[in-house]
Amino acid sequence: MGYSKQQEQDNTSSIANHIVTTPEPEKTSCLSFLGAGLQAVCCGGNKSKKKKETKMGTIKVEAVVVLQMKNVLDFNDFHASFLDGFKELLGQRVSLQLISAVQADPENETRPRIGEPAFLEDWPKLPAAVAVGDTTFKVEFYLEEEFGTPGAFIIRNLHKSEFYLKTVTLQNVPGKGKVHFACYSWVYPADKYKYDRVFFANQSYLPSETPAPMKTLRETELMHLRGDGRGKLQEWDRVYDYAFYNDLGDPDKGEDKARPVLGGSVEYPYPRRGRTGRPPTESDPKTESRLSLLTSLDIYVPRDERFGHLKMSDFLAYALKSIVQFLVPELKTLFDKTPDEFDTFQDVLNLYEGGIKLPESPALKKVKDMIPLEMIKELVRTDGEQLLKFPMPQVIQRTKIKLNTLSLNLWMFLPLNFVVSHNFTTLLDIDDKSAWRTDEEFAREMLAGVNPVVIRRLEEFPPTSKLDPAIYGPRTSTITAEHIEKFLQGLTVHEALNKHRLFILDHYEAIMPYVNRINTTDNKIYASRTVLFLKNDGTLTPLAIELCLPNHEGQDHGAVRKVYTPADDGVQASLWQLAKAYASVDDSGYHQLISHWLNTHATMEPFVIATNRQLSMIHPIYKLLQPHFRDTMNINALARQILINAGGVLEKTVFPARYAMEMSAVVYKSWNFTEQGLPADLLKRGIAVQDSSRPHGLRLLIEDYPYAVDGLEIWFAIRDWVHDYCSIYYKSDHAIQSDTELQAWWHEVRYVGHGDKKHEPWWPKMQNLHELVESLTTIIWVASALHAAVNFGQYPYAGYLPNRPTLSRRFMPEPGTKEYAELEMDPESVFLKTITAQMQTLLGISLIEILSRHPSDEVYLGQNIDKEWNGEEEALAAFRRFGDRLVHIENRIMQMNGESDKWKNRNGPVRVPYTLLYPNTSDLSGVGGLTGKGIPNSVSI
Repeated sequence: MGYSKQQEQDNTSSIANHIVTTPEPEKTSCLSFLGAGLQAVCCGGNKSKKKKETKMGTIKVEAVVVLQMKNVLDFNDFHASFLDGFKELLGQRVSLQLISAVQADPENETRPRIGEPAFLEDWPKLPAAVAVGDTTFKVEFYLEEEFGTPGAFIIRNLHKSEFYLKTVTLQNVPGKGKVHFACYSWVYPADKYKYDRVFFANQSYLPSETPAPMKTLRETELMHLRGDGRGKLQEWDRVYDYAFYNDLGDPDKGEDKARPVLGGSVEYPYPRRGRTGRPPTESDPKTESRLSLLTSLDIYVPRDERFGHLKMSDFLAYALKSIVQFLVPELKTLFDKTPDEFDTFQDVLNLYEGGIKLPESPALKKVKDMIPLEMIKELVRTDGEQLLKFPMPQVIQRTKIKLNTLSLNLWMFLPLNFVVSHNFTTLLDIDDKSAWRTDEEFAREMLAGVNPVVIRRLEEFPPTSKLDPAIYGPRTSTITAEHIEKFLQGLTVHEALNKHRLFILDHYEAIMPYVNRINTTDNKIYASRTVLFLKNDGTLTPLAIELCLPNHEGQDHGAVRKVYTPADDGVQASLWQLAKAYASVDDSGYHQLISHWLNTHATMEPFVIATNRQLSMIHPIYKLLQPHFRDTMNINALARQILINAGGVLEKTVFPARYAMEMSAVVYKSWNFTEQGLPADLLKRGIAVQDSSRPHGLRLLIEDYPYAVDGLEIWFAIRDWVHDYCSIYYKSDHAIQSDTELQAWWHEVRYVGHGDKKHEPWWPKMQNLHELVESLTTIIWVASALHAAVNFGQYPYAGYLPNRPTLSRRFMPEPGTKEYAELEMDPESVFLKTITAQMQTLLGISLIEILSRHPSDEVYLGQNIDKEWNGEEEALAAFRRFGDRLVHIENRIMQMNGESDKWKNRNGPVRVPYTLLYPNTSDLSGVGGLTGKGIPNSVSI
């Protein structure tokens, strides 16, 4: 796919030759010229302009150009504004030339006809805004009568600064009326490019249907976007290219900061990331050098993939760095009684109810001086108190408990497990903060929490493993019928299996190979299995938790396994709470590394890159997919720089520590694109069975499974929308097979972007409409709904770390030890000393608070930033139907959430309604925050 620079120049020269050179300004003295420049910039000038007359044989076409100037977006960069105004006075302006979609150049029929340049007038005067930061210009084009309908335009920016071009709309095109160009792209000064910037009208064309004059433009633009695979990429480069994950380690800083290259090997396969072209490190030529912490935001991604100014402000990226670099060392001095420990659950609650007072210090002053105030206002108050205070997570906000005629004095002393599990009839609101500890809530969050994608039906008992028994011991679990049958509501294990009532949260397979290595760090973990039972009322309850370690005498001696079962009082109840905590630690780590990072962020990036390299902007599939790729490359690049890198936030806060990304590469070996769609996933996990009598042809074996119930509605809404859309452009399977760009795109996804999986037999062949629709639906589902389901519930559920601990620092206390005696005397203290420490808690919840926020410029599923994003009315009508269907789903979700007696898992003991798959299509407010609801179009945070 590579092209030489000479080929690029040869292909673009035909266009460049038809651009009219901007005339030089009239000569004037330096003093008078500078005075005029200052007047023009500061006062808007009072230049008079002659109105151009329409010549015989020409027509006038009026246009409206909407853009955002750099000085508006870049904190009122007056210097940029002054220089741009000065350039205007020099005659170095912004010009546009229309390109005919239907007429060739009469002098060279291999090239399209190009019109005379028109200029953006009155640049220094800042015309009226149509939105915050928007500036509009009226432009007049004069075209020959035989020019035909414009299909593209060239723009040249001779200013000093870049600007963000949003739209260009031609108002009175003969025979066509309005022609709209949805641009949404940064345009840098012309001397930054080796080619001309071309934008296409919003009319879609398959490659074979592209008007002849436009074909060369289409092909050349894609060539520019592919680049030549050489050199360090700069911010104005528009190159989309691939690289291995070889930029996570920093071996020049020591062996402890070295990390293996992910991708390109059998041992560590991985999806590809966007190439930056930075030079290798001095100590390891296979590892790419890294940027310094303070220049993290400068990491290369194509400029159009970077966050918008609102998103960047909301993201608090500098706050993340401040937490790691400055706040963590400073906070270590705060807690004198037991440094780095929470002494009681009330200490944890103080993070939300009262906050922690920070000391006056040079470090904090340094943070405030370096970081814009609005970026850290949620973290550090500036009212003199300096309290580190976090929003109250939903999981501990308020609980409703059903009571009968028990007196208040009596029920207050009953165990909460007992209170919530009995069929009381009176509803009472109480401000309870411990409902998260109930067995029902522990199990419910596997169906409606932040990681509802792992639980599966147990198909054999005891559970078994595929790991090598010579290394990890017998494959069969030590959980027995004796452990669980007393909790099966009168059923035997065999009957419960046959009735599809047994389920498992199994983290044994993924974690066991890493337990020994992880336990050499400060973390002490187990590989866990949790077996659950579907009760008569539709809720789940945990039956047993098996905690497994490799034998201390070596892996050749098998594994050490111990089973814990539910208990309500005494030390056994404390052991049970700890067992649930160890299982939660496993689930938290798996969630962050696999369910969230690998299965959404990492696996989507190759699709983003391939789409921009192989599908023209006027390809209908590009127009369909592009909204679902917004900001993905940017957030992934920032993650590589400050989150998933060696010593980054993830390694500091999640149990696999330095082995985290390596572990995700091992799990990627079993990744299957065709299983990422929701129906296939539910069938694979045994949660659903095919049933033609049911809606969508599936029957859920857990009827009250909020993620699956809402997710299936979303999935099939997306699929129907994609089918309607693709059917507009592909009237036959042959049209798909002969679409050269589509076939090149899919080939590159398989053989390059996911090249380590290229030989897998499950890849769709992309030969018919069904394969196309299923593949596109899967991509959109993963980028939108799946990511929303596993991301935006992080703070509501895991913002209170005791509910979703990410680390365990001590092993389970054994009888006869001082730790066991301590557990008998003070179970609360032992629990807190076992799970995530104070510093990691502060760092972890700071991170997930940021990641769980919707930015104020969020674009939700069923919305689009441009109402005229496609020139086909049939496509726009189908999109409106899609939006209407999503609003209907919103109403259905709210109705079901209100029927808590019927759908117990939608709220649970903590009374947190399930809204993570609430589309929020109807929300046009532009207000973000920790809403716990909404499906953004893309993996953008």
